[in-house]
Amino acid sequence: MATGFGKRKVATVLSIDGGGIRGIIPGSLLAFLESKLQELDGAQARIADYFDIIAGTSTGGLVATMLAAPNKENRPLYAAKDINDFYFEHSPKIFPQKSNLLGPLSVFFGGPKYDGKYLRSLTNNLLGDKTVAQTLTNVILPTFDVKLLQPVIFSTIEGKTDVLKNARLADICVATSAAPTYLPAHFFTTKDPNGTSTRDFDLVDGAVAANNPALLAISEIRNQIRMHTGEFADVDPTQRKGMLVLSLGTGEAKYEEKYNAPTTANWSMINWVYNSGKTPLIDMFSSAISDMVDYHISTLFQSMDSKEYYLRIQDDKLNGDAASVDIATTQNLQRLKEIGAELLKKTESRVNLDTGKYEEIERGRTNEEALAHFALLLSNERKNRQTK
Repeated sequence: MATGFGKRKVATVLSIDGGGIRGIIPGSLLAFLESKLQELDGAQARIADYFDIIAGTSTGGLVATMLAAPNKENRPLYAAKDINDFYFEHSPKIFPQKSNLLGPLSVFFGGPKYDGKYLRSLTNNLLGDKTVAQTLTNVILPTFDVKLLQPVIFSTIEGKTDVLKNARLADICVATSAAPTYLPAHFFTTKDPNGTSTRDFDLVDGAVAANNPALLAISEIRNQIRMHTGEFADVDPTQRKGMLVLSLGTGEAKYEEKYNAPTTANWSMINWVYNSGKTPLIDMFSSAISDMVDYHISTLFQSMDSKEYYLRIQDDKLNGDAASVDIATTQNLQRLKEIGAELLKKTESRVNLDTGKYEEIERGRTNEEALAHFALLLSNERKNRQTK
């Protein structure tokens, strides 16, 4: 596993945004990346073997857990190529389309749109009592505590040192996915082995705080470097390539331009929560958080003259059902899979903070070529560690 190697000079990070069923899009990208790693290092290569930290929010948290949680052979629970099969099998049961028949009434009456029972049962069956401290490489999974009004970040590193933060992965997955209006908030309690200390959690979707969790992972690494403690203490922050970061979005619908000032100026509180089948407030803050994180990290890596060590792949041209988080029809799931395949063929892009839209990099590679190069960097770093 990535965390078991010798002295590291480069810390490797994978980050996966939130986005409901749109997790199929990064699922397609990860399947391609893992296939390239297998071409370099053999058929048994898995994503978790190469990344020191896998951070994921909401649906990205589910993917991160699938990639990093151990199976009975102490290997990753899922290969990357199987992630999309997981979405096709389980999404229609997590988001049963009969729930959509109530339309806007389900938002105003009777609780969240979906009851979340299937997701809770699924995560319990898959993960049992495995805790965040038991993952094969470090994970970072953000949530938000509605009682304390503050983010609660679960991580392997903290789970190993704080027993009350060493929660069950099943509970964390349900919590980080509990999108307001869509799924119910999740309550659970942790306790120490003696049962003398406990901690309660009242959690909703991590996208409330960090829809793009890449910055959380980078902050963890930089903090350990600064403190000269932990497994990243050996990383030299003065190096041009001290970190290697892959950040995967789940797609956005910026070109639809669904909202405008003259219309929203007259909205009531209800309209901000639900309007014509859309959830404006959720759409806006999740996009804002993701883009600001991308902008911050891009600036950081460019200032260190190491922009090739940060790769962000995002598609902001989604439209219609493909832009939803929960329309889990076979047709829409298949369309998302196609979008992921098409995204591999597109040219690398970078967000323009003036327009908010992603623009192709002049003379840029395709995302497929960029991921193949990223796989080579990961493979070389892994080999370097194994020889030390």
